[in-house]
Amino acid sequence: MKKAVFMVNGARAIGTPHDDRTQALKDAQDPGLMASVFANFRQYLMGWDAESRPGPVVDQFRSGLATPQFNGVVRVRSASELESAVAAVRRDLAGLPWWWWVGPDSAEDTADALQRHGGRQLAVLPVLVRSLGQPADPAETLDPAGSAGTSAGLRMETVRDGERLAELVRTYRTSMGIAPGLEAEMVRIESRREDNADIIRLAAVLDGRVVGSTVVITAHGVAGIFLVHVAEAHRRRGIGAALTVAALRAGQESGMRSAALVASPAGEPLYRRFGFTTLSEYRLFAFPV
Repeated sequence: MKKAVFMVNGARAIGTPHDDRTQALKDAQDPGLMASVFANFRQYLMGWDAESRPGPVVDQFRSGLATPQFNGVVRVRSASELESAVAAVRRDLAGLPWWWWVGPDSAEDTADALQRHGGRQLAVLPVLVRSLGQPADPAETLDPAGSAGTSAGLRMETVRDGERLAELVRTYRTSMGIAPGLEAEMVRIESRREDNADIIRLAAVLDGRVVGSTVVITAHGVAGIFLVHVAEAHRRRGIGAALTVAALRAGQESGMRSAALVASPAGEPLYRRFGFTTLSEYRLFAFPV
């Protein structure tokens, strides 16, 4: 299959700033969008475990990787079964580092139950969304502010397998501080995800080398954007903005209605510049291994 490649150039934004703000206010009040966004996120995170399936009470995943980003819980449905569910999950994931993601799709008292069982809140992370309304010109994808300072010659490549996939994983693994010894297994899991038909992996390539990554999962009408990372030596050159643009365009071209992501403190200002607004939040908890 031919590899998709495009150059990064300045263009106009998807919609106008006023249109984006107006749509964002509507999105934040849309319960259907909320359900779709969190279904998208659950699919992506649970895809790290080929054997994970939504359970009657808890949706959890276990990649087996010794890093918490790829093991954990993304939803507990029943408030009446919270106490037993927390104890069961701790047994199931014993010996691995893992996180419990508490969003609006979880039972209301989940955070309190986790704290009673020794859970420690690590962060409160905003869930941001923006519309992917179709512009007159499908190439209109870049806010001019996002193009300033972008490295000359930067390209975006769609990555499927082979050495480019290994390079992409190496880029985000290094940026996330994950041990090199886990890289081969991360590549294997990426290549064998059951939902790979829904996933678009994008590499920012400069001088023939991968210098940035992002992964877009197109499911439930949402382009979920994950793993936006830029190699340390290439930061503050507009590559993060270019990756965001590429992710938005990929979602739009796949026919998704909205884009969504969980923002880190470092990335949040960039995403808001592209018209993302707050839909909800995740509270992230950890337990002693």
